[in-house]
Amino acid sequence: MPPSNVFKDNVEISPEAEALRTEANQAAGSGAVVAIDDDCLREQCAARLCPECPERADADEQRLRALAEMDNFKKRLQREKDDQVRYAAEVVLADLLPTLDNLDLALQYGRGNAACKDMLIGVEMTQKLLLDALKRHGLEPVGEAGEPFSPEIHEAIGAEVRPDLPENTVCALMQRGYRLKERLLRPAKVTVSRPE
Repeated sequence: MPPSNVFKDNVEISPEAEALRTEANQAAGSGAVVAIDDDCLREQCAARLCPECPERADADEQRLRALAEMDNFKKRLQREKDDQVRYAAEVVLADLLPTLDNLDLALQYGRGNAACKDMLIGVEMTQKLLLDALKRHGLEPVGEAGEPFSPEIHEAIGAEVRPDLPENTVCALMQRGYRLKERLLRPAKVTVSRPE
């Protein structure tokens, strides 16, 4: 017969459970050992524990905090994973911005020369195809002349006195800005109107 403080599979039982077993044996009388099944032992232990027990309340609080922390950790990991997938192309698209700038410059300076008319058609088509492809991946140009100045998407590199425009209006677009979905890749460089 196993020792009295060893339960099934050599697991040590608590002093409270041992006390319950001893009481049950004494109640049975004659000093004979009475077998108490696991469920009965748990019920008797639960009945003896005080529901307002501070140790139990602390243990429940720690368990709930651990569950909440684990849930927050899972949500944060999922959010980071979603952002990583969503903005995975950011580095490549940022590297393509100088190419778009050069196409803009070629069109801007070529429009003044009649000899470049046929070449401009090809450059415009190339620019349109590239912008359409990048737009499918979430890249959008920002900044236009005539719109109100917004420090969230514009970078003012100069100011002009323009009585024909309201104050803090974009006078000229020096370099187009770009946004990838909700994230600004590069602000538009502009000149802004100011009062006289």
